[in-house]
Amino acid sequence: MTPLTILFEDGEALVIDKPGGLPLDQPRAGGRSLEDRLEELCFGFQRVPFPVHRLDQDTSGCLLLARNPKALKRFSAAFENRQVEKRYLGIVAGALQEESGTIALSLSKISSAEKGWRMIAAKKGKEAVTHWRKISECGGNTLVEFRPETGRTHQIRIHALAGLGVPLLGDPIYGDGSGAPRTMLHAAGLTVTREGKPSIEAMAPLPADFRELGFSDG
Repeated sequence: MTPLTILFEDGEALVIDKPGGLPLDQPRAGGRSLEDRLEELCFGFQRVPFPVHRLDQDTSGCLLLARNPKALKRFSAAFENRQVEKRYLGIVAGALQEESGTIALSLSKISSAEKGWRMIAAKKGKEAVTHWRKISECGGNTLVEFRPETGRTHQIRIHALAGLGVPLLGDPIYGDGSGAPRTMLHAAGLTVTREGKPSIEAMAPLPADFRELGFSDG
């Protein structure tokens, strides 16, 4: 089993480069998850580290873990209070006319027996804001930098579809799932400010499957 890559480490925090396809929690159908591998990340500490935030199963890149309960509480508050800078890279399934912009579409959760649950843009939903910038085009697809201000479930995925008019490549919920073996979204950068300590700063290199589609980090 390939070791998990450590992007940042100190006495209260770890940032790992989560592989795309690895869920955080044990799947109902069984199979490996990050939960099974937390003991690998103790590195001499008695407690296993605990994920502070969520990344979808398909999403690769920066995932912050707290090494003790006090750190978990502080880091969780930082996310809630928007004291965290997040940078994502995503490949959308199409061309974009504009070079950059801001998507401000509130989001709400719906569910149905046929399709299960998903997010939709809705005026009465929760506020969601994402800044974006086009980086490059290749093979009819576009590499986009996303900087979300808020942290709503599936925010970038639904903002790509509803705000840019094209879904992320490979997305089976907000697109048709074609063009890639996973939803092409990567958490490329994470910065968390800390009172009295240097900020947590981590950058995750562009994954191989992004490069195989002809893209490089912008």
